[in-house]
Amino acid sequence: MNTHDTSRLAADLLHHFGRALQPGDSVVPGIAPTAVFHLPGNPANAPYHYGRYHNPTWEALEGALGLLEDAETVVFPSGMAAIAALLFTNVAAGDRVLVPADGYFTTRLLGEKYLQPLGISIETRPTAKFLDGGFEGYRLVLLETPSNPGLDVCDIAAAAALAKRAGALLGVDNTTMTPLGQRPLELGADIVVCADTKAINGHSDALMGHVASRNGEVMTRVRDWRRYGGAIPSPFEAWLVYRGLETLEVRFSRMCATAGVIAERLAAHDCVTGVRYPGLASDPAHATARKQMAAFGSMISLTLRDGVAAERFIEACAYIQPSTSFGGVRSCAERRARWGDNVPDGFVRLSIGLEPVEVLWASMDEALKGAG
Repeated sequence: MNTHDTSRLAADLLHHFGRALQPGDSVVPGIAPTAVFHLPGNPANAPYHYGRYHNPTWEALEGALGLLEDAETVVFPSGMAAIAALLFTNVAAGDRVLVPADGYFTTRLLGEKYLQPLGISIETRPTAKFLDGGFEGYRLVLLETPSNPGLDVCDIAAAAALAKRAGALLGVDNTTMTPLGQRPLELGADIVVCADTKAINGHSDALMGHVASRNGEVMTRVRDWRRYGGAIPSPFEAWLVYRGLETLEVRFSRMCATAGVIAERLAAHDCVTGVRYPGLASDPAHATARKQMAAFGSMISLTLRDGVAAERFIEACAYIQPSTSFGGVRSCAERRARWGDNVPDGFVRLSIGLEPVEVLWASMDEALKGAG
C-alpha cells in the first residue's frame, strides 16, 4: 500500500464488521459484559472460554484496528498498558533499550522505574538526533515521531534500516498520527503502539491502546502478556472506541486541515515567539514529514513570552479546553512545563479539534492579544 493513500482503507473500515453478518444480524457490534461463557462438555471447540482470555467486543475492535494496521492487533485498557506490554515482553536482563529523550515522559519513567531494576538499561536520545550513532547493541528501539510534545520528526524508514542492521526490534509510538496519518509498519518498523484514547476514539470518553505487528512471535508474547497479566479492556470501553473509530477518517481530516491553517497564522502572530508543526514549510522537520506522513497531524506546539502569558491564553480562549490530552473533538491545550517536560515555561501543547476554523481562530487571536 502507498503510505500516503488511505482512502480505500477508510472505506473498508466502515464495512469491515458487516461483511461477515448473517441475515437479521445487528450491523453494530454488540457489548458482551460477561466474565464467563457457556461451556458444557468438552470446551475445546468453544470460541470463548473465560473473560480474561477472550471477549467478542474486543475482537470486533481488534479486527477493525487490524484492518487499519494491516497486521495482527491486540487491544489494552490504555495506551501505557500497550507500551508496557511492548517493553516487558521483548527485553530481558542485560538488554539495552533506546527511547526518545523528548517523547512521552511516562514511557521513560516506566522504563527507569521498573525495567532498570531488572537489569535492563534504558537509554535516551532526542528525536531530531535519534539516528545518530546507529542502534548497535540495542535489543529494542522505541521511537515516537512526531515527538510529544515538541513535534520533532525522525525518518522511520531510516530507523528501520539501522535497526535491522543492528539486529534490534524497532517499535514506533504512532499515537499522534494514527494509522491514517502515518504507517510505520509499511516503513519497516517491527511493532506499532498507539494510545487509542486519543484520536482513534476521539471523544475523550474512554481509555484504550493497542499493539500491532506482523511478527507472529512478538504478537504471541503480547497476547500472552495480556492473558496472564490481566491487563484487559472493558467491553464497554472497547465498544465506545469502536464507535469512535468509524468516524476517524472524517475527524482526523478536518482536524489536520484546521491545524495547518492555525499553524500558519500562529507562526505569523506577534504574540507568539515560536511554533512547531511538521506541516509548515519552514519547520525543520518538514522534509521528513512530507516523505512519510499522509497528513501532518492535529497537534501544534507554540511558545509564548512566559508561563503567565501561556496560562492567560489557555484560560481566555473560549474554544480551548484546558486538559491533558489530545486528539479529541474539542480543541485543548496545556502548558507542558507544569508536568516537568524539558520545554520553555511559555510552551503550549495545542490539540486542534472540530471547531470551525474561523470561529476557533478568532477566539485564539483575541486570547493571544489579551495574554500579551
